[in-house]
Amino acid sequence: MAHENYLYQMRDIKFAVKEWLDMNKLLSCDAYKDYYGIDDIDAFLDVNFKVCRDVLCPANKEADDPGCKFVGGDTQAVITPEVFKNAYNTVCEAGLGPQFSDRSAEGRMPLVWEAPILEMQSGASPGIVMFWCLTAGACTVIQHNASEVLKERFLPKMYSGEWGGTMGLTEPGAGSEVGAVATKCFPTDTPGLYKIKGQKCFITSGDHDLASNIIHLVLAKTPDAKPGTSGINCLIVPKFWVNEDGTQGAWNDVTSTGIEHKMGIHGSSTLSLSFGENDNCYGWMIGDGPVDGRGKGMAQMFQMMNEERLNTGTFAQGCIGSAYYAALDYCKMRVQSPKFTDPKGPSVRIIEHEDVRRMLLFQKSIMEACRALLYTTYFYQDLSHDAADPAEREYYDDMTMIQIPLCKAYVSDMAWISTEQAIQCLGGYGFIEEYAPAELARDCKIYSLWEGTNFIQAQDFNNRKTTMKKGEPMKKWVAQIADFLATKKDPAFADEFAMMDDAFSAYNEILSTKEAWRASNPQLVQLFATRMLHAASMMICGKLMLDQALLAAKKLAELGEDHFDAMFYKGKIATAKFYIMNVVPGVFGTLKAMKVADTSAIDMPEEAFM
Repeated sequence: MAHENYLYQMRDIKFAVKEWLDMNKLLSCDAYKDYYGIDDIDAFLDVNFKVCRDVLCPANKEADDPGCKFVGGDTQAVITPEVFKNAYNTVCEAGLGPQFSDRSAEGRMPLVWEAPILEMQSGASPGIVMFWCLTAGACTVIQHNASEVLKERFLPKMYSGEWGGTMGLTEPGAGSEVGAVATKCFPTDTPGLYKIKGQKCFITSGDHDLASNIIHLVLAKTPDAKPGTSGINCLIVPKFWVNEDGTQGAWNDVTSTGIEHKMGIHGSSTLSLSFGENDNCYGWMIGDGPVDGRGKGMAQMFQMMNEERLNTGTFAQGCIGSAYYAALDYCKMRVQSPKFTDPKGPSVRIIEHEDVRRMLLFQKSIMEACRALLYTTYFYQDLSHDAADPAEREYYDDMTMIQIPLCKAYVSDMAWISTEQAIQCLGGYGFIEEYAPAELARDCKIYSLWEGTNFIQAQDFNNRKTTMKKGEPMKKWVAQIADFLATKKDPAFADEFAMMDDAFSAYNEILSTKEAWRASNPQLVQLFATRMLHAASMMICGKLMLDQALLAAKKLAELGEDHFDAMFYKGKIATAKFYIMNVVPGVFGTLKAMKVADTSAIDMPEEAFM
C-alpha cells in the first residue's frame, strides 16, 4: 500500500484563506483582533504539513493494513497499530487535534483556519484523523449545553486528547431513523444521573487504546418519552466512571461487542457497543431533564451533527486532493504512446495526452471548487459566532445552515467520482493497491453515508433549508449569486459569465418547478432531491470559482508573466474556466429531466426491478 509519499500542495489553500476570503473582516472581530494577523496561519499550516508528511502519512500504511484489531474484553477491546500512538500524541501535543473545539478559549483559532488543517490531515490518513475529530464534536455538545460541573469534569482531558469522545446515535434497528432509538435511560435518586440500557452500532472511535477513557454521548429515551425524535435525550456516558474530582474510576459497563469490517478507513475503529449488559451503566443528562416526555437530545446532538457534516465534507476534500496529486505525479512520469498530433514521434508522458489532461483538470477543478465551497462555509460559521452585529451573525448563520448539506453531500459525492478518475489516470496501475488512489477510493466512500446519507442531506436542503424562516434566507442565498453575476462582469471572462447566466436562469426554473411540485406533487421533490442539491452546488461553486478567477487575473496582471507565482494564477484561471464550462452545464440536464418529470422509478412494480 503506497500512500506513504505525501504530495499535498498548499498554494491553493493559502490563496483561498489569505488572498481570496476577506480575512481582514474576520480577524478584526473581538475574538481574534488581539491575537492574529493574516500571515499567522502560515505557521500553523507549515507545522501541520510536516506532521502530515512525516508522521500521519507514513503511519497510514498500517492504518489500512492491518488497521484496528478487535480483542474483546471489557476494559480494552480494540488495539491500534503501534505507530498510531506517536501519530495521535504528535497531533494532540502540536495543538492540531481536539483543542480546536474549545470555542471559549482565549486566542482560539478561527474555524476557517482549522478547515485546511483537517483537509490535509485527512489527505494524509483518512482513518487516523477520526480519533481526534469525534472527540472535538463531543466537546462541542458538552461545552454549549452541559452544566459547569460537567464541563469542568470532562472537557479538559477531552481537549488535551487524554480522553476520547464519540457520538452514540445509530442503532441496529434505527439506522438513519433517529426517532426509532430504543436505548433507554432510567432516572436514579441522584438528580441528573440516569441508568442506561441499550445498543449502538457504527460508532466511530467507539473504543481504542490511544486515550485512557472514552466519553460517549448517547441518545436515549426515558420510559415515558414521547414517540419519535421529540422524546430523545442526550447523556454523557463514560467508558470508565469519572469521579467528582475528575479522576478515573471503575469500568462503567460499556461493552464493545464487535468491530465493523469495512470497505475502507480500516484505521478507524468503528464498533457496536452495548450499554448496561450487567445493569450497571450510568450517565449524566446534558442540560435539563425531559419535561412531559420531551427531551432536548436531538437539538443538542445537531450541534455536533452540523459540525460533523461540515467536517465530513472536509475529510472528503482531503481524499480528493491526495488522489489528484498522486494521479498528477504519476502522469508526469509515466511514458506511453506518441502524441495524437505527432503519431510517428516518440512516446511521451501521458500528461501530454488529451483525455488524461481532461481527467486531471476535472479533478483539479473539483478539488478547488469544493475547497472554495467548504472554506466559505467555515468563514460564514466563524462570522455567525464572532461578528459584532447580531443581524450580521444571523445572516451568516443562515448562510452556513443552507450550505452545510451542500458541503457534506456534494463534496462527498464528488470525492467518489474524482478518486475514480485518479484511478483511471493510472490505468491498470490504478487498480493496484500499491498506489494511493485505490485506498483513497475505498476510504472516501464512507463520507456519502456518514452523518445522514446524502439523500437525507438533499431532503434537508430542498425542504427544511428552503422553507426555514418563511424562505427568506434561501432568497438571500440565491440573491448573492444574482448580485455577483450582475455586478462583476469582466470582458476577459465573457464566455464564462454567459454560461453562468444561462445556468442561473435554468437554476431559477428548477426552484420554481420545485415550488410548484411542493403544492401539486411533493413526491417529485423527493425523486429529484439529490439532483437539485447537485444543481445548487454547481451554481454556488461556479460563482465562487469565477470570483477566484477574477482575483487571479488581477494578481497575474499586477505581477507579470515572469513572476514565480504566474503559473499558479494561470492554472487558477484555467481551472475555473474548466469547471464553469464543463461541470456547471450539469444544471441544464437536471432542468431538462425535471421538465419531463419522469416517474418510472416510482411507478414501476417492485417485481419488475428483478
